[in-house]
Amino acid sequence: MPQESSRPVAAGVVTALVGFTSAFVVVLQGLTAVGATPAQAASGLLAVTILMGLGSIVLSVTTRMPITVAWSTPGAALLASSGAVDGGWPAAVGAFVVTGALVVATGLVPALGALITRIPASVAQAMLAGIVLQLCLGPVTGMAANPWAVGPVVLVWVLALRFLPRWASPLAFVAAAVVIVVHLTSMGTPMDAAALVPRLELTAPAFTIGGLVGIALPLYLVTMASQNVPGMAVMRGFGYEVPWQRSMLVTGVGTIVGAPAGGHGINLAAISAALAAGPEAGEDTSRRWIASVTSGVLLVPIGIASAAFATLVSLAPEGVVPAVAGLALVGTLAVSLRAALAEPADHVPAVTTFVMAASGIAIAGISAAFWAIVAGLVVRGVLRSHRARA
Repeated sequence: MPQESSRPVAAGVVTALVGFTSAFVVVLQGLTAVGATPAQAASGLLAVTILMGLGSIVLSVTTRMPITVAWSTPGAALLASSGAVDGGWPAAVGAFVVTGALVVATGLVPALGALITRIPASVAQAMLAGIVLQLCLGPVTGMAANPWAVGPVVLVWVLALRFLPRWASPLAFVAAAVVIVVHLTSMGTPMDAAALVPRLELTAPAFTIGGLVGIALPLYLVTMASQNVPGMAVMRGFGYEVPWQRSMLVTGVGTIVGAPAGGHGINLAAISAALAAGPEAGEDTSRRWIASVTSGVLLVPIGIASAAFATLVSLAPEGVVPAVAGLALVGTLAVSLRAALAEPADHVPAVTTFVMAASGIAIAGISAAFWAIVAGLVVRGVLRSHRARA
């Protein structure tokens, strides 16, 4: 195969491997936090991985654009910081269904999409930064609790940032896997072969106020503000006008389909979109869609094998899993903080939102993420009205 022809395929392989290994631990941690058992969390990981692979294939083939679908990493971080809601895991599954329905509605009703874009970037990004901050503390608390296990993971991540920045999170997971295997060997703990077999754990959704307001609404806002809207902008920067309605319908329906299996949602890729749509996928922009198709095709077997990854993570020594999840989100925290504080006039509303989201305190059974948005918007409105009168 000529080098130029193979570049889209190579870019697609990198997109799939980096996309999965850099954040799947965050997905497992988020699903577990809202009440999933290890088997249900593994089922959710399997569902979103396969669905984002199929979504990438469908959108890329039908549009001939390198459109990459990903799971919502910020959404998984939101789940990890929210914790269980009234109704438990079935209520969380119901919230995932509602989130998918809202995404579908966004594609069908242009006014809803316009309303989302009116949420100030300072408030939206500050909420995301507050959510992510809690998980980014994982490496710090892990080093304090179990330095011999967490230290090698952090060291590999730092060295990879210097020499292979794109692979920093995947290599941190590889280091964690080595630590886990050494730990199991030293403890003489056998691995249950049955746990390695992929299977779907279906759950009937339940709809509660806490689930709808505490999970569905914040999850929808985070997914739209930090994934779908930026994903469109990234693609536009490479010269591709992604069809908004089609993308929302595919990802929204995919989210609804995957929810009973535990999937929290799929969406347009944002940061990882550049891997398949950028110059590394070849100079011929009309052929870069092959990279997204390749990524999608590879994600399907990765999803089938995800039970093994989930089992490995479940056997990790203390502190290792939170450390890997936190390291994977350091870049997201940096980008969110920069965007939240980009406008000097919005510094106080942004910090208010950030502090409220970082507190993790639920009020009336509703997660801190929702109240963070409310607080940020109220403070911003008060300050802007005062400036207008002045």
